[in-house]
Amino acid sequence: MSSVDRTQHQAIHTLYTDHHGWLCGWLRARLGCFEHAADLAQDTFIRVLLLRKAPELREPRAYLSSIARSLMIDMFRRRALEQAYLETLAALPEALDISPETRLQVIETLLEIDQLLDGLGGRTREIFLLAQLDGLSYVQIGRQLNLSVNTVKKHAARALMHCLLATEE
Repeated sequence: MSSVDRTQHQAIHTLYTDHHGWLCGWLRARLGCFEHAADLAQDTFIRVLLLRKAPELREPRAYLSSIARSLMIDMFRRRALEQAYLETLAALPEALDISPETRLQVIETLLEIDQLLDGLGGRTREIFLLAQLDGLSYVQIGRQLNLSVNTVKKHAARALMHCLLATEE
């Protein structure tokens, strides 16, 4: 192990031992659940390991809480998507029930779509969803949002370009 690797390893070890307990408490206060807090704390430190930032941290608690907050938002977003999906699924007739594997694939696909659309501005995302999910024409979207058809077309083109670029990555 090189001296740089040893220094990195020691810095991460110190960061973990000095701040893991605090981070668990911070997360528990926000989540109200020890198990979820412990899981997110571990995920936070895994993210730190992957980013290799420990030796250069000036404000470790601010850094850790920022990562943890982002992971918490992802967790809440995933739960909301799963809940919406399960509610929709529960409303389907019994004959259309699907397997747990298919359900997981659908949820993962919805999460990928959500992340893909996350990079769009609010209005652009709304226009894209109205066109793609609700099947509205640009004229109908323009009327509904009180926008010109030209503006709707520009937003739709921006959304499609964003999706194409994101899928190529």
